[in-house]
Amino acid sequence: MSHSQHPVALRLEQRVGGAARLLATVMALPLVDGIFPAMVLAGALDDPAGILEVGLLVFGGSATVAVILAEMSGSRRERVETTLAVGVVVLALASVEAALAPTIESLLDLAVFERFAALVILAVAAKTASARVGEYLPRPAVIVGLGMVASLDPANAQLVLVPDITLVLRGVAAAGTGVAFALAVAVTSPWLHNTVDIDRFRFGSAVALGVLGLSVLGVVPDDAPLALAVLAVTTLLAFDPGEADDEELDEDPSAEPSGTAMADDETDIGPDRAPWL
Repeated sequence: MSHSQHPVALRLEQRVGGAARLLATVMALPLVDGIFPAMVLAGALDDPAGILEVGLLVFGGSATVAVILAEMSGSRRERVETTLAVGVVVLALASVEAALAPTIESLLDLAVFERFAALVILAVAAKTASARVGEYLPRPAVIVGLGMVASLDPANAQLVLVPDITLVLRGVAAAGTGVAFALAVAVTSPWLHNTVDIDRFRFGSAVALGVLGLSVLGVVPDDAPLALAVLAVTTLLAFDPGEADDEELDEDPSAEPSGTAMADDETDIGPDRAPWL
């Protein structure tokens, strides 16, 4: 139930090679594509709810869950060690980017840049919901680059040599939330593997990301953590322990009651999996 054969995921795995590198690519992608700096500059980390939203939806999310459950092999301890090693790198990069945020902020008109930051989140949400839709959307790095060009205001530019410690701590807390989420998935992976429907979690995560993007735009009130509420409902709906019993029944034909076998043409219902990345 947790396995994914989506072509985008397979191409990414072939490119980076191995589940550990795939997890590093997925979790570090917000840092490379500029999604995380955009969220920092847009003020998404100004309150604890925003830190949780960015950590769980940007660094965590369905892609991280799918890699750990569907792509990683080995024991629980090996999965935890791999996730922890990736998490240390993500935390270090997040702290560096958060420290550079005040310097970047002095170069930009934040009122304009925040709109592009929201567009980045909405684009990622659309790509998460549908790989086919994602083929027609620009990469997040392109949107961030266009946003920087459109909001460039070098008149007040200044090099901030002393980083904002509070902002750095918030950035590390957001990344740490995502790493803690990934570690929790790795620890409980033997159980989650047969009790979580990744497709449901993927689609719900896309909706939560969309709500987060709309809150940055001001369309959705940001005084209530609606994205966290959507994610909580998504997590609840993604749990389906009954599927584990169904899989065990499928693996043991002798346990299947007589007269219930279906014809081959009735069991072939289409593609293996829906997209998760």
